[in-house]
Amino acid sequence: MPAIRYIKHADLDKAKWDECLEKCSSGLLYAHSFYLDCMAPQWDALVLGDYEAVMPLTWNKKYGIHYLYQPAFTPMLGVFATSPVSVKDFINAIPAKFKLTEISLNSSNDLRGENVPGIMRRNYLLDLSRSADELKKVYRESHRRNLRKAIQLGCVVKKDIPLKDIIALSKLSIAPAKEEDYLRFGQLFTALREQGNAETIGVYGPQQQLLASAVFFRDSKRAYYILVGNDPAGKTVGASHLLIDHFITTHAGQSLLLDFEGSDINSLAFFYEGFGAQPEWYPAIRINRLPFYLKWLKK
Repeated sequence: MPAIRYIKHADLDKAKWDECLEKCSSGLLYAHSFYLDCMAPQWDALVLGDYEAVMPLTWNKKYGIHYLYQPAFTPMLGVFATSPVSVKDFINAIPAKFKLTEISLNSSNDLRGENVPGIMRRNYLLDLSRSADELKKVYRESHRRNLRKAIQLGCVVKKDIPLKDIIALSKLSIAPAKEEDYLRFGQLFTALREQGNAETIGVYGPQQQLLASAVFFRDSKRAYYILVGNDPAGKTVGASHLLIDHFITTHAGQSLLLDFEGSDINSLAFFYEGFGAQPEWYPAIRINRLPFYLKWLKK
């Protein structure tokens, strides 16, 4: 069995890294090297053999203490492998210098019975391979009503809206990202748009106000509902329902999963389920190796 090696960022073979992600059935856009380079100022990795399996270690340092964390706009990472491996072996291989680990793995990382501290979190996926008519048949009735309301009120969908407008609405949310994370996201968006793998959609009200908006990223397997901006006024007129319905309609029949990126929030879960999305569970782990005099800070 090849050893799991800790490799610093500067020494990684990113061509082999990305090749592993492409071969891996559970590969996600977030784990590709260019994505991590944009969203994680500092990341190293655990690598099995000749990149048969990889695990990014996104880290930071505060008060002289190294820790692992989940970067903004990167809901899950974890172990990605071209054949079955022990996820616990990777977790055990995390260098001791990282005194606190608070990260989300991916849905293929099975930790049942492994006695690793953490919780299971919820994502939602919608298979878009069926026709638009078939997909719409499973919409919840309340979603149908909201769609009718948005159309009757004169809401319209527009594509290629400015990213800055979506970010402005995103900042109205309960827990907006940090300014530096929005700047990093802008760089990532520009790179993916040049590849044809990023699009923006907005729903405008009758007074031309932007009520609902979103950025979608894409790879060969998934479309990611990655950044959402909603005006509070749009919640009462079905603007978000119209936006998602438009995306489903225009991408129906494609071999593609719409990844809603969560959520553990019941109201959002209700919203996603209303379009027929199904839950996908993934583990989030927390390992506290802080010195005893600091552990209480992170209970």
